[in-house]
Amino acid sequence: MFTGIIEELGTVRGIEVGREGARLTVEAPGILAGVRRGDSVAVNGVCLTVTEHTETAFAVDVMAETLAKTNLGRLRRGARVNLERALRLGDRLGGHLVTGHVDGVGTITGRERDGMATVFAVRAPQEVAQYLIPKGSVAVDGISLTVVDVRGDVFTVSIIPHTAAVTTLGFKQPGDTVNLEADVVGKYVAHLLRREKGEQGITLDFLARSGFLES
Repeated sequence: MFTGIIEELGTVRGIEVGREGARLTVEAPGILAGVRRGDSVAVNGVCLTVTEHTETAFAVDVMAETLAKTNLGRLRRGARVNLERALRLGDRLGGHLVTGHVDGVGTITGRERDGMATVFAVRAPQEVAQYLIPKGSVAVDGISLTVVDVRGDVFTVSIIPHTAAVTTLGFKQPGDTVNLEADVVGKYVAHLLRREKGEQGITLDFLARSGFLES
């Protein structure tokens, strides 16, 4: 579990892609203090397991399924990536609850300045767009952001100069892809409210029959 508060911009120093997956080596001296083999690190919002590490870099294995469902397969040597270590119980939750399980890959369709802020428009696949609401939360390449507006399958987010300086959004442009994760709380609520496998789910009638509403 993560918070979407990026700790460091790492640099891809090696990538080996095969038929069964890939192995990434990322230079990231800032987050490696206390990191052990087997620990979880979010790389551009994707939860991965540290398999090897030195004082300045770590390696992770990426399954073929992860390469297919995220933008990690498009990384090249020298690429910058957002990094966050797993949340510890008792830490401040500065962003929102982020699982590191990417729901889909979006495409940046617009970038413009609005005073001190930079506003991004992102086209999201349906599996993400259905959960987005204005003022709700979304993780974009692992960054916890607030949704400004939603119009069809396009949503907007706004970032301050600090976020631009310490994350990949500082240099991403229209046409670039981003990993998207919808708010996990919203996904569970939506799952309960809609019909699943022919079941009625939670309705006003169900709540009334269960004593939650006056009949």
